[in-house]
Amino acid sequence: MLSPRLQLKVSQKQILTPGLVQMVTVLQLNRLELKDMITAEISENPVLEESAEAGEELTPEEVQAFLENEPVSEPADEAILQAVNGSASPDVDMDMPDMAADSFVADGQPAAPTEGAGAPEPEVKADKDPFDEIDFGSFFDDYLDPGYKSPSSETIEKPSFETFLSSPVTLADHLQSQLAVLVMPEGVRDAAINVIGNLDENGYLSAPVEEIADTGEHTVEEVLEGLRIVQTLDPAGVGARDLRECLLLQLESRNGKGGVAWQIVFNHLKFVETRQTRELVKALGRPLQHIQIAIDVIKHLDPRPALRYSGPGARQVEPDVYIFKEGDDYLIQLNDDEIPQLRLNAQYKRMLDRDQEPSKEVRNYVKERYASAIQLMKNIEQRKQTILKVCQSIVRRQLDFLENGIDTLKPMMIKEVAEEIGVHPSTVSRAVASKYAHTPQGVFELRYFFSEAVQGSAGSATPLLILKRRVKKMIEEEDTNHPLTDEQITARLKAEGIDVTRRTVAKYREDMKIPSTHQRRARS
Repeated sequence: MLSPRLQLKVSQKQILTPGLVQMVTVLQLNRLELKDMITAEISENPVLEESAEAGEELTPEEVQAFLENEPVSEPADEAILQAVNGSASPDVDMDMPDMAADSFVADGQPAAPTEGAGAPEPEVKADKDPFDEIDFGSFFDDYLDPGYKSPSSETIEKPSFETFLSSPVTLADHLQSQLAVLVMPEGVRDAAINVIGNLDENGYLSAPVEEIADTGEHTVEEVLEGLRIVQTLDPAGVGARDLRECLLLQLESRNGKGGVAWQIVFNHLKFVETRQTRELVKALGRPLQHIQIAIDVIKHLDPRPALRYSGPGARQVEPDVYIFKEGDDYLIQLNDDEIPQLRLNAQYKRMLDRDQEPSKEVRNYVKERYASAIQLMKNIEQRKQTILKVCQSIVRRQLDFLENGIDTLKPMMIKEVAEEIGVHPSTVSRAVASKYAHTPQGVFELRYFFSEAVQGSAGSATPLLILKRRVKKMIEEEDTNHPLTDEQITARLKAEGIDVTRRTVAKYREDMKIPSTHQRRARS
């Protein structure tokens, strides 16, 4: 019989502390995300400040000594990441580096420190006179107002800066702005608005006319009239119910109704898909030259006319790392522009002065805030060092790519780089996630440099990315009357020393959205 019981047992478990979770999170942030996180932390933690020229600054070591040897941070060494992923390492310790290394050369030696790096810290400035901090201008404006204020002293509410920023125009906004200037009965206008609401991201009508009429309480005639009006709007082809109607609408917008291209789409679109040009010549009784011109017109029509209004838009990319050549060496430098440089507020240390005898709650709160601030600063420094080590390994392995371009890219696995720099593979994966590098060959995502290897007959390895490029190039250069089969492509690759099967070539071709041999064959 089942019954609840209490059982005691001893077990070991790996637990992610808040500090360790923050370290893993900070490591996988890109530059823009890290900037937002630091800004949020500054607003939440009063101990953290953005470093400036004036003011008193404390180092994390000074604050740790002040906290009377209390544990203020979790270990942030790479071995902790290994413990998280199943390879624990005892006696982990991490100290804040004396100086952050912003750049490394390709041979692993740190760049020369900047001039004045070893200079002693400036003396702490004396407290400012409170009298000097009084804003006498606002004082007299508020309390000695003679009844008139100059325009410069008045506070005028201005529109937010966000109101001047451009926002992406959606398909519905674009169509409704055109619909607003047309004259039509209100019932038809409402039906047209409902039609716009039922368009998919490509601009096709995704619901039957009868369903739109029932849900919108319109007559079928009103919906059909509203659909006809929507189909006259820009972009041409929007509101179509299938591909054939979409292409016809675009031809009609070009005054091509009844022409050769229009007749082909209306009656013989299947022949275009299968490239049966000879059948079109027989069916329409037109010269081959006219048929080829018409097919060329059809090929330049847009089968998804509204996609430009439905896409996510351009993605903003800012390099997290700069890799540039100086002499015979490649230098690696993190992009720290506009990232707030953190420091610890010294005024909170004075609050904890025992002469002032603050309450226990105040002391505990300030100590907690100091501990959180130090942990964040260590995690940011650890992130910097890890990314630099990973990029340093990438540069050593991809020197040919940096010199000669993508065709000389070498296969490289995350596991190999992890073993080289002495971390867990998941650490490398987080370090390169969503981050970009500016190289002499252009801007590339760091993950771009990691590619599986395809072994060749001579023992050499070719990156998977390069193999796909070769397959694509062979197909682009083939004779369209006699396109290459997957077996022929496989034979050519083996002749170049790359061992690959026909099924693998077919898989790569499908991944690149390249049609089969039968679909690529041109029929005359």
